[in-house]
Amino acid sequence: MSPQAGSTPSSEPFSPIRWQDGTLYLLDQTLLPAEETWIRCDTTDLVADAIYRLAVRGAPAIGVAAGYGLVVGLQEEPSGEDLAQRFGAVSAQLRATRPTAVNLAWALDRGQGVFERAQAQDLGPQEVIQRLLKWAEQLHRDDIATNLEIGKNGATLFAEGDRVLTHCNAGTLATAGYGTAIGVIQSSWEEGKVGQVWVDETRPLLQGARLTAWELKRLGIPFRVVTDSSAGALMSRGMVDRIVVGADRIAANGDAANKIGTYTVAVLAHRHDIPFYVAAPLSTIDLGTATGDDIPIEEREAAEITRVLGTTIAPDGADALNLAFDVTPAELITAIITEKGVLKAPFGDSIHRAFESSRKERRLTPRAQES
Repeated sequence: MSPQAGSTPSSEPFSPIRWQDGTLYLLDQTLLPAEETWIRCDTTDLVADAIYRLAVRGAPAIGVAAGYGLVVGLQEEPSGEDLAQRFGAVSAQLRATRPTAVNLAWALDRGQGVFERAQAQDLGPQEVIQRLLKWAEQLHRDDIATNLEIGKNGATLFAEGDRVLTHCNAGTLATAGYGTAIGVIQSSWEEGKVGQVWVDETRPLLQGARLTAWELKRLGIPFRVVTDSSAGALMSRGMVDRIVVGADRIAANGDAANKIGTYTVAVLAHRHDIPFYVAAPLSTIDLGTATGDDIPIEEREAAEITRVLGTTIAPDGADALNLAFDVTPAELITAIITEKGVLKAPFGDSIHRAFESSRKERRLTPRAQES
């Protein structure tokens, strides 16, 4: 039986990802807020489909789901391949689902390292799978801990009564728990610093209206949903004090890819001299991507634009360009909020220092599950 939405202990952040009785369960975010339905993912195909069709979405959540997906794939019935061949096929299938969010490849690469080290120790198949599961569970816990740190660091930037605008969903639903941008808002709210949140509806799939509003309602944080095109009007009327969004990939120079429409919000924020923050873990920063020009931008099906919640809103046969993301240049970003602190311009330097700090920490406290 699938887990119920209310089964998470109150002392722990709600998570849209659960490993229970040897099986992966994902909260189907395509059905929110009307239904809270959990998908039982016991095959690679089901995990890949859930990632592709956005049943699970948000860069950190995709990474954690893919980590568990490797375990699911190795637990399937043998298909004539040896374990290494099977791992390669599962990893390739999951990697192909979403091109922009770097946490997907980040998690799969680390999972491959765990797998190869386990095989090098001549462990049996079940022992290898258990080693990989232990790593995936730690990845899950680490993401929640990281997000709590991001929230704490971000709260230092807020002032009492701030009216905050956010775009898309970068909350607990986009992560293993607690969230990045919404985690910053929650931490600030708990310190008495947030007066209200403006929630961009976020066309075409309405992640703001459906998901961010659902989360804020659960948290008891006051909010109002607005059309994406309202952002400029709100800013011009002095009704927005700060903006915080998430990211799917951040280049080494600080350029940040996020849900389509984010760049528009950043330009408007610059015009009105409003702080624009990006909240993301270091795992979302891709040092191998020099600038935003090098970030692959996913294009999705035209039907996501020409239909809304199952209703056709454009003439039959109308073509559409459905860019899932855009890139906000570093010069429009006031700060990048990470688990290692608040990074400021020049971002190339501050990002380098944050990674150096993280490397030193790992050398001092090596993790047994990655040995």
